[in-house]
Amino acid sequence: MSARVTVQPEAREDLLAGEAFFEKCDSGLGHEFLVEAFAAFDRIAFMPEAYGILEADVRTATVKRFGYVVYFRIANSGVDVIAVLHGARDPQEWRRRV
Repeated sequence: MSARVTVQPEAREDLLAGEAFFEKCDSGLGHEFLVEAFAAFDRIAFMPEAYGILEADVRTATVKRFGYVVYFRIANSGVDVIAVLHGARDPQEWRRRV
């Protein structure tokens, strides 16, 4: 049974910004980014405990091909995605959302 994944508003904005960036790079690449991001959400939903804890109760999963990281927490109601950011971004960006 898969956990319910809730994408927080700031994480939704991260997804849209990533999509727009990759779409500017190459037509259709923004869509491919979203497909990979949602595939990461599916993997997380299937087995959230399989991902290591980065700090406190925040875990991470990668978005294949794009260098992005999904930051999430396991909650009573499922999984909360708090950020979807490029791995080179300042870690303070996701930390301020915790």
